[in-house]
Order: sequence, then C-alpha cells, then structure tokens
Amino acid sequence: MKNNMIATQYDGKVLTEIAGFSISQLVAEQGSPIYLYDAEMIRERCADLQVFETVRFAQKACSNLSILALLKEQGIVVDAVSAGEVLRALAVGYSPTSNPPEIVYTSDIFDREALQVVAEHRIHCNLGSPEMIEQLAEVQPGAEVTLRINPGFGHGHSQKTNTGGPQSKHGIWHEQLPACLERAKACGLTVVGLHMHIGSGTDLEHLAQVCEAMEKCARLVGPSLKTISAGGGLPTVYRAGQTSMDLAQYHRLWDAVRNRLATEFGHAIGLELEPGRYLVAESGYLLAEIRAVKRMGENLFYLVDAGFNNLARPILYGAYHPMAICPVGGRASSENRDVVVGGPLCESGDIFTQEDGGVVSRRSLPTAQVGDILVIGCTGAYGSVMGSNYNSKPLAAEILLDRGVLRIIRHRQTVEELIANERSALETVVTR
Repeated sequence: MKNNMIATQYDGKVLTEIAGFSISQLVAEQGSPIYLYDAEMIRERCADLQVFETVRFAQKACSNLSILALLKEQGIVVDAVSAGEVLRALAVGYSPTSNPPEIVYTSDIFDREALQVVAEHRIHCNLGSPEMIEQLAEVQPGAEVTLRINPGFGHGHSQKTNTGGPQSKHGIWHEQLPACLERAKACGLTVVGLHMHIGSGTDLEHLAQVCEAMEKCARLVGPSLKTISAGGGLPTVYRAGQTSMDLAQYHRLWDAVRNRLATEFGHAIGLELEPGRYLVAESGYLLAEIRAVKRMGENLFYLVDAGFNNLARPILYGAYHPMAICPVGGRASSENRDVVVGGPLCESGDIFTQEDGGVVSRRSLPTAQVGDILVIGCTGAYGSVMGSNYNSKPLAAEILLDRGVLRIIRHRQTVEELIANERSALETVVTR
C-alpha cells in the first residue's frame, strides 16, 4: 500500500498491508485490537499546510507523545484543552515562552488544576468564557490573551461537532465582545489574539462569512491585535462522494483578512490554523479480529474484538469509517457481502456500521470468516484518545509505522493496570 493511499481506495476491499507491513503478521505478533499509525501520512498532511505560517495541532485529536513529537519535528505547534494536554506538550519539549507560543491553552473554563498549570508555566490562554478573564488575571497579572469568539452561527457534519451558534457552549458570544474587552482592560490583560472556529466543512461561502465576522471583531479589538486564528475544521475524506477542502482558496480568504487588518493597524498580523483530524485521521487504522460470523434474520453480522470502547465516533455521531478485510492464511474471496459490523460489548449500540441517530446499516465487505482481520481506516483522529474501559476492557496498544520501523508507542493495558487504583470495600478505610 502506498503512503498516499486515500480511504476510498481500500474501502470495501481486501487489504493486506499498511505502510509495507503485513497486517496479519502484525496482529499475530501484537494481538488485537490495536491502533496503527502511518508516520509518512502525517508528514504528508503537515506538508499540505505549509502555506500557513503557524499550524497549531488540536492535540485532543490524537495526543500520544510519539505523535506529538513527530508533529513537532514538522514544525507544528500545539493547542491544549486541559492541564494534562499542557503537560503532554511540555513532556515532548514544546516551549511555553516562545513567540508565537508553542503551547496555547484553549477552553471555556479553567478547572482548578488547569489554572494552576497555566500559572506555573506561563501558558498563553485562549479564553472561551467571560469569567475566565478575571480568573486568569488573578494568577497571570498583565498577561497577553486570545479571545475565542462565537460568531452566532456554526457548521459541521453533526450537531455534536458544530462549535458555533446559540446551541454551542464554545466561545464568547459575539455581542459580548465589547464588554469583554472592557473587562480585560480593567483587569490589566491585553487582548492580542482572536480565535474563531465554528465546526467542520468544505463550504467556502460559509467560510467567507466567518472571515467577515472575524474582521468585524478584529476592528473592535483594535491595534493591540497581533494574531488571528482560523480555528480548525478542515475535512477528511472518509467515503466516496465526499470532497476535500480547496486549501489554496481557504488560505487566500484568510490571508486577505489578515492583510487588510495589517494595513489598517499598521503592523503585521499573524495567521494561525488549528487542524486536528486533518493532520492525523488518515494515518490511523484500528485492527480487530473477527470472532463471529452469524445471521440474525435478514442481517449478517461480523462481530469483532474491538468495540465503541476503542472507537466511539460511530455510536456518538453515526460517523462513517472506511473498512477493509485482511484474510488470514492466504484465503481471499472476490465476493462481497452486505454485513453489519459490531463489537463485543454488552450494549446494542456497539455497532460500527450505524448512521446518525443509531440506525443500523449494512456495509459491502469481502466474504470473511473467524480469524480474519477487520481494518477500520481513518481512525487516527478521535480514535484511541476517546477510548474507555467500559465492560472492563483494557485500552488497546498503539503502534507507529515509520520508514520500515515498527515502534510500540503505547503498550496494551493489562487488567491488573486497569484495577490498580481500585480498592474493595473490605480494604477501604475512611477516617474523619
């Protein structure tokens, strides 16, 4: 398989290799389920965005330390949405004091741990709620800050991923910006950045509306503004019929806004992009062994040893992921069957082939039998990071495939590790 192979080229087909590695051999040696990442695909997606002077990875999409280190090598900086993500970024060598900052904390609240970490490491903050202004001023007096603005409208493939408009919790409502600027000034904070992210999509007409809203808000901030952030939302093609973003036109729209503001304010304005899944989604594969093939009425089920504890996007959003079959032992069939793909969890919603609203659907996949491998593609974003221990299932291993080298970047969790912090009632002693 070529490193630049897109999802639609293997969806519904037989697939035996990833980045030159045998899928069946990987599973035989490492067990299943496992996450694989193709490092070269990540490098290619980073190169796509080099026209933007600052590319800030939304590490919530895939926060494994090795993935962050790989992105850092490509000149990508990071966004953090929790104290834990700040500490991850620091652990791989990102600097909190560079210009532009290599780490930005973005959230709609400061929990107490996050506020402490931000203060200790002098992390630049992107504030999504008015109350955060005073809270930050108490621990970082005189700080420069970015404000995240909700322009009053949003966009996305699901309401759950739409990050703008009145039903979204994200950002400072655009009509409250003047009041927040006064609050910041009263607290001694300087607003140097604006951030506006409304969700994902390829609609350039919609994007033009965001640019217009950003420009309007920037003029309210005035010459203290140094940077505007276009947020994220660059789409990934998961299935046939979907379209990718015209990156050149995307950049032209935002570059025009930045240049007009620079002329008006009399100094350069930085332009940031904040992709998450665009950089890592296509690099990731979830491999799971088929453990049962059974008919239930008119439906034929492939049941695998991975569930929504490993990949939650289908049950959360009805998200579509490309799928392929790797036959084991040299067996291969050219015949496809319409099947429902499900996992092992004691939950009727544990179905990978479902649509938004939980409607079970079928997928055309090669004929398979117990022992064959199901390959779920485009799982590098919001895959492993959203894993859970539901049904007391250990977290899957993660493996990075890079230029002919296989590296385990997270060992499979053991049941002993899963229960290590728990105590039985007989062991628990509470003192007052």
